[in-house]
This record gives sequence, C-alpha cells and structure tokens, in this order.
Amino acid sequence: MKILVINAGSSSLKYQLINMADSKVLAKGIADKIGLDGVLEHKTDSVKIKEPAELKNHADAIHLVLKTLLDPERGCIQSLDEIAAIGHRIVHGGVLYNKPMLVDEEVIKGIEACSEFAPLHNPAHVVGIRACVEAMPGKPQVVVFDTAFHQTMPPKAYTYALPQEYYDKYKVRRYGAHGTSHKYVSLRAAEMLGKKPEELKVIVCHLGSGASISAVKNGKCVDTSMGFTPLAGLMMGTRCGDIDPAIVTYIMEKEGLTPKEMDTIMNKKSGLLAVSGLSSDFRAIDTAIEEGNERAKLALDIYEYETTKYIGAYAAAMGGVDVIAFTAGVGENNGDLRYRICEPLKFMGVEVDPATQSWRSRDAVISTPDSKATVMVIATNEELMIARETEALVKAL
Repeated sequence: MKILVINAGSSSLKYQLINMADSKVLAKGIADKIGLDGVLEHKTDSVKIKEPAELKNHADAIHLVLKTLLDPERGCIQSLDEIAAIGHRIVHGGVLYNKPMLVDEEVIKGIEACSEFAPLHNPAHVVGIRACVEAMPGKPQVVVFDTAFHQTMPPKAYTYALPQEYYDKYKVRRYGAHGTSHKYVSLRAAEMLGKKPEELKVIVCHLGSGASISAVKNGKCVDTSMGFTPLAGLMMGTRCGDIDPAIVTYIMEKEGLTPKEMDTIMNKKSGLLAVSGLSSDFRAIDTAIEEGNERAKLALDIYEYETTKYIGAYAAAMGGVDVIAFTAGVGENNGDLRYRICEPLKFMGVEVDPATQSWRSRDAVISTPDSKATVMVIATNEELMIARETEALVKAL
C-alpha cells in the first residue's frame, strides 16, 4: 500500500509518498510560496529538482504534485491508482477529535470549527483537503490530529484554574502540540528496547525552534508542556514559554499595546531571540558563546534549565521514568546540549555517555549501561506516523 501524506500550510504544501510495505519514502517535496512566486522542490532516489512553478492556490499545488509523481522521468508511480489513500496532518482537533478520522463534510466542518485555536494552520489544512478531494474523488482521505495523542491526559493535567464558564463556552484547557511526533517517538523507543509501550514510562523531549515535552505512561500521554496554544511550556526560538500571566497585562498597559501586538511579542520576538539579543538559531547562539557573549550563554542556560526541570517534574508525575528520548532538530543533533540537560539528573541515576555527544540524527541509546533510565536519541518521523494511522484506518474499512 502506498500512502500520500500531505501537510498543507498557509502558503505551502509538503508531501511524502510512502510505500507501507517497507516504510520507504518514494518521493517527497514541497510546493512553496503558493499565491506568490511559486517554487516546487521534489526528490526521489534518482531525482532532485527545485524550480519555479505557477501556484495560484492549493489546488494548483496538488495538481502539480500529482503530475510530478506521475512524470516518467521525475516521478515514481505510473498511475494514481497506486495511491491507496491520502493522510493529512491537522494541527488542532480541539476536544472534538481524539483519533484519526475519515474525511467527510462533517469532519471538515469540525476542523474549521477548531480554526480559532490554530488560525494559521487549520484553514490551510481544509483548503488542502478540499483540493485533494477534488483531484482524487473517491480516494480515502484521513486526517491525523497533532492534538489527539494528548487527549488521554487526565482532567488534573489539562484543567486550568479558571472559572468553569470559560471551559464551557470556549473550551479553554491544555491541548498540547507535536502529538504526532511524541506518539511516534514513544512507540519507537519501546520498539528499540524490545518492550511493549504499556511497560514503559517515557519522557519525550521534542526540542527544536518549537519545543515541547510529554510524559507518556503505559503508552498514553498523561501530561505535556504546551498548553491552550503552542506558546506555553519551554522557552523556544522566538516564543517566551511559561511566564507569569500578569506580565502580559502589565506590559500592555505600560506600552499601550493591543492584544495582537502583545501576541506577536510573545510568539515572534521572545525566547532565545530575545534573551540572546542575537538569534533564535542554536548554531548562532553556540558561536556567540564561544566568542564570550554572556547573553547568548544565558539564553542557552535558561533553555537547558527549563528542559531539565520538566524532565524532573514528569518523572515525579509518573512515579519514575524508564526512558528519556530526545528528538527534533535540536534534540537529535546537539549532543552537548543533551549532555548538559541530563547532567543535573545524575541524582536520579541518569548517566549519559560522553562519547555520544557528537552523535547526530541517529536512533540510538546514549546512556551508559548502568544508567537508571535509558536515554535515547530518536529521529522523529511524523509523516510515517501519519501514514501508519492512515493505513490502519483504511484497512479497517
């Protein structure tokens, strides 16, 4: 079975065609700058292209992707009949969806209803879904929600201490994000250790420009660092993470800011960028630290400190931890940062092998044999997780 995975953004459409027989990626790419100066990037085992493309809308992007997949010289399939189903990444499912769903008009309307939680993402997802339905009528379409994995959190983990009416009217609660990644990594950790997910307590550290941590007990998420929006939790590249909420109204009053302006500050002008005064890029931060920049050092110190705190908190919440798994761009590639995050956890018996600090983008155990918790690096694969969820649902029809 071949599954086409689609991730439609506001001005882009990422795709992967995966052969589920061996999980091989047959083709992947992105139709970018939709509605502007369009660009197509496409890659197979034998072809790699980047070229201008006329992309007036997402429908144009879908048609171009399918045309490229079918191209005798650039593509990898001979007929659209080879594509068994399409799996779509959806950022937010609110309280409506806790599992993958087959696409119908009711599901599309549900995704639209959740757009207020993810205004930059959900409307684009809907456009991408409709474009796929139009291009491949009758083909099974499945939506996989980033928030679904976190729907197993108990009320004590997702409830905010606010008047009940705000949940009743607006569904204000903790939702989390990066759920597809957290699910994939927790399952992969169990697979690598020859264990069942139900046997493990796993802390997944999804560390990148956007960052979140989850506590996964017996295969189910019981807590996660992101909240009502992806702004909460760890300090990130440009997001402030957890702060005293009174700071928001204080700064707004002092500076005469609108809610939208304050939102922009917290989401796009804070985090590592703000503390370092330089950049949200970890490579630039590391370079600045080597040059003696104290603000850059403080930014990285905060990032490491907050990550360590969350790991300790989630170990307590689960009554122990068997696995600490690092993933995403920073987690997979920055061995020095991984080592420093785990260093204060030695009191818990966590020991990372210093020889693994240079390891990048590989699935591996990086803790010593006598470590009380197994520390791992796992390359996340959200597209494969979406494809697997899609395949399972389609096979059950």
